[in-house]
Amino acid sequence: MKILKLTLISGLSALALTACSGSETSKTPATDTEVVQEDAMASDSMVAADATGEKNIVALAQSNPEASTLVTAVTAAGLAETLSGTGPFTVFAPSNAAFAKLDKATLDGLLKPESKDKLAALLKYHVVAGNVKSGDLAKLITDGKGTATVKTLNGGSLKASMDGDKIVLTDAKGGKSTVTGADMVASNGTIHLVDTVVMP
Repeated sequence: MKILKLTLISGLSALALTACSGSETSKTPATDTEVVQEDAMASDSMVAADATGEKNIVALAQSNPEASTLVTAVTAAGLAETLSGTGPFTVFAPSNAAFAKLDKATLDGLLKPESKDKLAALLKYHVVAGNVKSGDLAKLITDGKGTATVKTLNGGSLKASMDGDKIVLTDAKGGKSTVTGADMVASNGTIHLVDTVVMP
């Protein structure tokens, strides 16, 4: 099996994306995806635009009515400050409709204080270190003969493929999520809206 490894470098963070033509053979998480620039974060950046006038990821999500459940979840998980930091980050952001597909009891349980760590792990499965636009991901899929593997901040991976002109993510349990809104640019990364919550 031919494995192509590319590194996309943006700002202070690097994202390792491995495009492959077959199934994933290595379960070792890439340690660079777990590094977060915590020392560069400021709590007042969570709701305001930065000095350049651009909104960071959290502020951009707050301004999008389709992402209100995600904002609630990010806050409950204690990740708002992290995702307002220097980054850059790429977030595959579940829409409100995506969260609505979850069993209500499951979602309510995740939002409870005692489930903070579990919720944080789930949300980090939707985040990649680095700034990856849809065109970058589509190229990796093409180069990988139909599949690209993306390492996430929780140490797991997502497989990306194309369904026509749509990017589809396949999670660790075989569930699929389609990118429905691509390339929403923030000051510290990019948001892609997806229609289903992916599961680690």
